[in-house]
Amino acid sequence: MRPLDGITVVTLEHAIAAPFCTRQLADLGARVIKVERPGVGDFARAYDTRARGLASHFVWTNRSKESLTLDVKHAEAGAILDKLLGSADVLVQNLAPGAAARLGLSWEALSERFPRLIVCDISGYGDNGPYRDKKAYDLLIQSESGFLSITGTPDEPAKAGCSIADISAGMYAYSNILAALIQRGRTGKGSHIEVAMLESMMEWMSYPLYYAMDGASPPPRAGAAHATIYPYGPFPAGDGRVVMLGLQNEREWALFCTKVLQKPELATDPRFNSNAARTVARDELRAIIVDAFSTLTGEQVIERLEAAPIANAHVNTMHDMWEHPQLKARQRWLEVATPAGPLPALKPPGVPEEWNARMDPIPALGAHTDAILAELGYGQERIAALHAQQAV
Repeated sequence: MRPLDGITVVTLEHAIAAPFCTRQLADLGARVIKVERPGVGDFARAYDTRARGLASHFVWTNRSKESLTLDVKHAEAGAILDKLLGSADVLVQNLAPGAAARLGLSWEALSERFPRLIVCDISGYGDNGPYRDKKAYDLLIQSESGFLSITGTPDEPAKAGCSIADISAGMYAYSNILAALIQRGRTGKGSHIEVAMLESMMEWMSYPLYYAMDGASPPPRAGAAHATIYPYGPFPAGDGRVVMLGLQNEREWALFCTKVLQKPELATDPRFNSNAARTVARDELRAIIVDAFSTLTGEQVIERLEAAPIANAHVNTMHDMWEHPQLKARQRWLEVATPAGPLPALKPPGVPEEWNARMDPIPALGAHTDAILAELGYGQERIAALHAQQAV
């Protein structure tokens, strides 16, 4: 038995934040009914065709769900949504600001009729305040939260290569829904969860925020290096490979000088004998490290770092990750069914050995519409009429 077996989630979702949240719930066994626009569906379905004809974002965030097509503005939609919510435990939505309320799906409209229902609203900026109605895409939140100001090179800011603002909001929605289910088990009552992407990112930005407190200078943009600890970042080897390494304290600095650089005299050199000093003199120290690595291959550098031992990593590409030996050794890859055939999928992190995560198919648009309507009590003639009216 999975932890969320028997829990039903209805979701009016698109893009990444809400779908990422509800996929985590599905992994734990929840039944997730994804309400999509007829003929089009979640617009993330059309982001690209890189996953053997399917969109990479959609494949990532939508396995183990049921797709119900429904025109939420159709006259019949309200009755269908009411029937769905009558047996649901959780409603998740990340529609445009105010859209859920106009559909009668706000917490205020639902809580009296469905007192056990947990309602989770995900938005860019929250449901009040001067930014409430601003559009909020991942890159815009990365910018608004100050993330871009500390990420990139000294010459140019850079966004994160994946959708971190969406991911952060999705994970806070997921964890708060789990907490709300526990609370409901104690009180019998549902609750209202509101997750704003800006607030989620600001939690992640708290270290640089405190670092720049009271007008102090913020962490500088340092590319792939650490802004305030040195040496901590990428260094080239003689064969052109790049090795990532990181030191955390003076004991490791002494080991690095002796066993990796094989220059023990540097450990007590006043230019480099504290992290603060090394950070100030990072250009000078980098030249020494690069020179020491220039006669070694990347693997030889890593061998020295491992022997020291100093923390290190390969600078892997996406192609490297498909073949990563650690993921293979820990049997992290499975397959999931999709409309394009089976695709590899990573097991969700942290699932205990006592039960298997749910890894059901990625749904075609509307694949479950007729079955769900029949479950709600609609006969075949009525379902056919709803199709004819383009309501579903």
